[in-house]
Amino acid sequence: MPTIHVEGKSFQVEEGKKLVLALEDNQVDILHRCGGNARCTTCRIEVIEGNPGPIQDAEAAILDAKGYREENIRLSCQIRVQSDLTIKPIMTASESGMEAGKRPQD
Repeated sequence: MPTIHVEGKSFQVEEGKKLVLALEDNQVDILHRCGGNARCTTCRIEVIEGNPGPIQDAEAAILDAKGYREENIRLSCQIRVQSDLTIKPIMTASESGMEAGKRPQD
């Protein structure tokens, strides 16, 4: 099983699970306001190490539209975990003062 490293902790994730769900299930503070539909960009993460897999059209389009063009910035709702990753959440519920959002669908 792949291992996710984030905020000083590590946990294993079933291969193919959405990263945003793995983060939420392991009490990592992250926003996901649109419910995992690649529309709001609040679940952005910085990929510090590892391969998050190819970016799909919907994710690329919204990141580009919002001006996020760095290759290591991705949407956790669009990543299916396939390998070990070290990441950093960019937007968090606690820092923003917003509710995290409804749980994204698998």
